Amino acid sequence: MIESVTKLLAETTNTATAATTEAATSGSGLKAGLVAVGAGLAAIGVIGTGVGQGYAAGKACEAVGRNPEAEGKIRTMLIIGAGIAETAAIYAFVVALIVKFVG
Repeated sequence: MIESVTKLLAETTNTATAATTEAATSGSGLKAGLVAVGAGLAAIGVIGTGVGQGYAAGKACEAVGRNPEAEGKIRTMLIIGAGIAETAAIYAFVVALIVKFVG
């Protein structure tokens, strides 16, 4: 799960970097620069998701350590919560792509 968040962050960062490089080399002016800034701002949404999922995984490990009998319920709740949090990262990634390619 952490690897997927890391990949998503890397891909979004690469998108913002590519947009910035393209804006710098194309010389199209203000619009290209604003597209790069917008893609970068959209990528910030992924950071919160990664931090939140890491925090949730840590707390789940603590909970299992305190009450090993509840491992199944804790795992189920962690997976559901991670799935919900992952949608925020996917939305941020989609917005970054839309800003880059449509903007």
